Amino acid sequence: MKHLKLTLILFIFIAGSVSARQSSIIKDGAELTRISNKFSFTEGPVADKDGNVYFTDQPNNKILKWSHESGNIEVYLNESLRANGLYIDHKGNLLACADEKNQLVSINKDKNITVLINDFEGKRLNGPNDLWVDPQGGIYFTDPFYKRDYWDHSEKEIKEERVYYFDPETKELRVAADDVIKPNGIIGSPDGKFLFIADIGDGKTYRYSIHEDHSLSDRTLIAKMGSDGVTLDTQGNLYLTGNGVTVFNSSGEQIEHIEVPEGWTANVTFGGAEKDILFITAMGSVYTLEMNVKGAN
Repeated sequence: MKHLKLTLILFIFIAGSVSARQSSIIKDGAELTRISNKFSFTEGPVADKDGNVYFTDQPNNKILKWSHESGNIEVYLNESLRANGLYIDHKGNLLACADEKNQLVSINKDKNITVLINDFEGKRLNGPNDLWVDPQGGIYFTDPFYKRDYWDHSEKEIKEERVYYFDPETKELRVAADDVIKPNGIIGSPDGKFLFIADIGDGKTYRYSIHEDHSLSDRTLIAKMGSDGVTLDTQGNLYLTGNGVTVFNSSGEQIEHIEVPEGWTANVTFGGAEKDILFITAMGSVYTLEMNVKGAN
């Protein structure tokens, strides 16, 4: 009987593994591929229009660039102001949550840096972490507080850890969501109708409706799981990080879990010419996985 139970357990484990590998969203036969493990802590991946992925190595103060054609990684920018989350605006500028001085900055193609946001109502932000650009070019970003050893301050100037909206044209910065504890990962639907906010402090991820004035309403629980980083595919599936990558469909049902050797993952995006390569930042490593779905953003 003991051997029979062991056999059944092994069968269930193997069957479960095979099922995960043959998931409809993962390309048949695809293997998780580590493309480098030479970093300290990777974060903030975002793909450009050609499918190359920019990501950060925050402890080393660098922005890196992965070429999907060559598979090579090169340093894109040294002295990146401790860039964390990245996104690309509609003009092709690389936007960065710059943790060194709690700013939001824009980096043009000549690698010149422009500070977009220094503070909110005269008070230093807690630490912009992740961001998303809406169809009109407005920027939503999360502002949690994670004390850094390179700061010369240790206390918050703004008590609340919130989500903000910034209009690059009018330079207006306003609170978008204050019904969160510690917002972290953020992504919006391509049509600009919905915003997903991972509240890592509450261990939940919510979907909000976005209105024409860029305000948010109708908070809806999507997953009882917080996340460091998030992304969406064209089927409306939501990818959350932390313990590997966990995927939920638009109804909030878990449909996939992708394990990585490090266990912890910080962020995720889609890259490649067809936007069908899942790019994962995991501690000191970065990974790719071929998918049957494409990135929505």
